[in-house]
Amino acid sequence: MQQTTPIKSNGFQSPSVVVPIKYCLYARKSTESDEKQTLSIDSQVKEMLAIAEREDLEIIDIRREAHSAKDSGQRPVFNEIIKDVRAGRFNGILTWAPDRLSRNAGDLGTLVDLMDQKMLVEIKTYGQRFSNSPNEKFLLMILCSQAKLENDNKSINVRRGLRTRCEMGLWPAPAPTGYLNEKRIDRKGYVIIDTQRAPVVRQMFEKVAYEHWSGRKLYHWLKFEINFRSATSNKPLSLSNVYKILQTPFYYGSFEYPFGSGNWYQGKHKPIITRELFEKVTEQLKRDRIVRGESKEFAFTRLLKCGLCGSGVCAEEKFKEIKSTGLTARYVYYGCNRAKDLHCKNGYIREEELIKQLLEIIDKIDLDKLGTREKIEKEIKRFRKFQSQVLKVKSEQEEQKETEIDVRNYAKYILKEGTIMEKRELMASFKSKLMLKNKVISLEK
Repeated sequence: MQQTTPIKSNGFQSPSVVVPIKYCLYARKSTESDEKQTLSIDSQVKEMLAIAEREDLEIIDIRREAHSAKDSGQRPVFNEIIKDVRAGRFNGILTWAPDRLSRNAGDLGTLVDLMDQKMLVEIKTYGQRFSNSPNEKFLLMILCSQAKLENDNKSINVRRGLRTRCEMGLWPAPAPTGYLNEKRIDRKGYVIIDTQRAPVVRQMFEKVAYEHWSGRKLYHWLKFEINFRSATSNKPLSLSNVYKILQTPFYYGSFEYPFGSGNWYQGKHKPIITRELFEKVTEQLKRDRIVRGESKEFAFTRLLKCGLCGSGVCAEEKFKEIKSTGLTARYVYYGCNRAKDLHCKNGYIREEELIKQLLEIIDKIDLDKLGTREKIEKEIKRFRKFQSQVLKVKSEQEEQKETEIDVRNYAKYILKEGTIMEKRELMASFKSKLMLKNKVISLEK
């Protein structure tokens, strides 16, 4: 017999209405460590389909999910099930155990609310059945709350274990570049020197501290000259990883865990560098940031591409005192950042010359290649409307005749007089990439 449930009407003498139950089979594989031995998703589906066949349950859909149920509202598949229940697509859920559905108060409350509203008629598990009765809902809440309690206790125990490990001077995470994690179970948290990579890490610090190398020069040295690769991925270090290494106190013996917590520990691991060397590197990096002017914003950076090596184009600011007037002139130069070729020979171009060439490009370019043409035209029409209706300056026919030349002139005006953000927005609208090659700007073909 197909599973049904009787629902009585408000009248005492009215017959019960039998509502057929349509189930959604929901299988979830937890990502939490203590459940690694539980049934896999496919095993859950197989077992629940067997129950459905034996008890003649109508299965409308099968949903699978691998997200943890610890946090409320974070499971996309579960959220879709809730939407479908509210839409009336099905009114029952078939799952392996209550903790498959919820390990948090938010999702549990949603399920109970749906039962109270009679949208969710039944939740059926491998060994239990929960319907809209006070006792069964109470039992469901107890079982799901017990799962939440287990999660909370486990989180506390994990944090306590990590804190204890840190207090012992042991590193509770994958070893940084230059170190390797001990593989012995009885030495969990211990790290040892990576004899192949540790000398290179020491050289990195020494080259910055004593030879004043930049992070980018280190990056090119590691990637192109000595082919340095990480132990975990066997890939070259990225530029951000290079800077991360240079800013990690772990290499001289101390570490903070978690990062940003302010909790510092003295590690048992063998240092690769001295604290003095680390502090010299820190000072050098600070000087580099001041010299590079990282806080400066330039109009055309990240919008141009080197025509020789394919790297990006960066900007550099120079100041020169004019002897005749005693004033200081500011010049901005654009050139290859040499990310792909440290020895790229592409020259620098002054911003004034760059803008001059861009103005020539706008004079020649098909206006359809300006991605902001529609936006510019709307701005011009709005201004023309204001002129004709308020100032009585132009007629509508004259506006239409001047639209195309106005679009071109407006773009040129932005290049010459616009703000940095307006210039960047205009340049970003080009449908072809702008190339800088031997002091000449062109559109990439």
